[in-house]
Amino acid sequence: MNQAQIRNFCIIAHIDHGKSTLADRMLEVTGTVEKRQMKEQILDQMDLERERGITIKLAPVHMNWKGCALNLIDTPGHVDFQYEVSRSLAAVEGAILLVDATQGIEAQTLSVLYSAMENNLTIIPVVNKIDLPAARPEEISEEIIKVLGCKREEILFASGKTGEGVPEILDVIIKRIASPAGEESKPLRALIFDSIFDPYRGVISYIRVVDGQIEKNNKFFLMETKSKGEALEVGYFNPKLTPLSPLLTGAIGYVVTGFKDVAEAQVGDTVTLESNPASTPLPGYKKVLPLVFSSIYCADGSDYPELKEAIEKLKLNDASLSYESERSEALGFGFRCGFLGLLHMDIVKERLEREYNLSLVVSSPTVQYRIINNDGNEEIITRPSDFPVAGSYREISEPWLSLEVFTPKEYVGNLMDVIQKKRATFKNIEYLDENRSILKYEIPLAEVVIDLYDSIKSVSKGYASMSYDILNYQAADLEKVDILISNDKVDALSFVTHKSKTFEEGRRIVERLKELIPRHNFEIKIQASIGAKVIASERISPFRKDVTTGLYGGDVTRKNKLLDKQKKGKKKMKQIGSIEIPSDVFIKVLRNE
Repeated sequence: MNQAQIRNFCIIAHIDHGKSTLADRMLEVTGTVEKRQMKEQILDQMDLERERGITIKLAPVHMNWKGCALNLIDTPGHVDFQYEVSRSLAAVEGAILLVDATQGIEAQTLSVLYSAMENNLTIIPVVNKIDLPAARPEEISEEIIKVLGCKREEILFASGKTGEGVPEILDVIIKRIASPAGEESKPLRALIFDSIFDPYRGVISYIRVVDGQIEKNNKFFLMETKSKGEALEVGYFNPKLTPLSPLLTGAIGYVVTGFKDVAEAQVGDTVTLESNPASTPLPGYKKVLPLVFSSIYCADGSDYPELKEAIEKLKLNDASLSYESERSEALGFGFRCGFLGLLHMDIVKERLEREYNLSLVVSSPTVQYRIINNDGNEEIITRPSDFPVAGSYREISEPWLSLEVFTPKEYVGNLMDVIQKKRATFKNIEYLDENRSILKYEIPLAEVVIDLYDSIKSVSKGYASMSYDILNYQAADLEKVDILISNDKVDALSFVTHKSKTFEEGRRIVERLKELIPRHNFEIKIQASIGAKVIASERISPFRKDVTTGLYGGDVTRKNKLLDKQKKGKKKMKQIGSIEIPSDVFIKVLRNE
């Protein structure tokens, strides 16, 4: 099919605005998937995606409509996957801006919309879920006009559930979105916008052919990672992988590379042919770096080999997951992992537990700190246990974000109270209309990863949403607080915080641990310390068993003898007794629940 008949587009939407449901109706209306094979969220392959109602992994699909080939990329809506989304936007010429008729424009919708505008994409605004009783299509249209600056007649109305308005959307895609403008005679340049790992065929890269073409058995190389391979198979998504050779200019499809590691085919890299290479790669490539770090251990130490195997397998499918082995005095062997954000961390943990039947302990999430030592060398640390002692460094800096919070006006005051306590710097407030506002802040990433999202949702009764972008690193006055349980330092509970909050946080965490750790037959001492100085302390009293119940008379010395014996037994138990800490304590302890 020539370029003039191709339309490449994606759907931009906030979580739960009906992106996957609209994609289902498009597949149905175009006859891409037969009705008997149809199921809800057909492009969401993981059980986790169906249960949570969110798209975690993007999914491309090829449809035919009125003589044109429509290539849709169904992208994730969550801020954790924004780089993946940005590369998907670079692979298309247009985007459907999907807005829920009951909720209006939200934070993540707007952040992705700005990226789409930077890529000069044609935006088609669609108000979805017009079949719901609480739908406010006219009000939402006004919001869209204000944000996009479009005309009222350019906005489409649809229901992904009933299919109303879907044929009209497909017609408008053909009419408004430009066909690709690549050069067929030029050397091959294809953008990798995603990769998956198949245990039998190796890495399968999802590509958009920008210039030239690629055929089966072509030898190629990647311009950034310098990896070389052979196209074992090429084709398109229907939505299953359907072989078709060659893939022509402007097409979206896949290449079976035969690579054994997803890291060899990084998102954003450019594919070109060995025999006729392109001179310059496609713009926009960057290495995805983790933002949040956490340690993963097995609840039962003997399961460590299974955890090692499970993480290695998961890494094959997820190039953005990084890990290295480590050992904790309290929890044994485990892995220090880097994630794109809290949702990414949550998904990895749940997949390890479900797919590999593991019971895991996950430590409190931390961020990356930059330290300039006294000798002028820069060092990067990701775990509190590596934090240097006072006087051994010149400066320490932490990552900061620009934060946007979308909220109905009535929650503005309460939200500002919550965010202000997080060492945030207020920038400004914008009003979308008479009911909705955008609060803009700069805030340390460390304050976001713990419980800011939960706090915002709680204060706004679920109506507020947030998005953020990494800004820079800023110098900070930070200290490490160690947590000791029965005089043993527990690395997984140590944390780094601002000096102004050390006493408050230390006190709060020992009090939380007192609530969360169950009582034992011996006394448990919980302490927070900075170096050798204890800043907060609590004790969990032991169970008391009445050892004198069997006595039926006689001298009081008999009773004292039994109590002394019990005291000696408890002392011995305290020396050799191991404390059972529930696996969810490490996450719960940092949240203000």
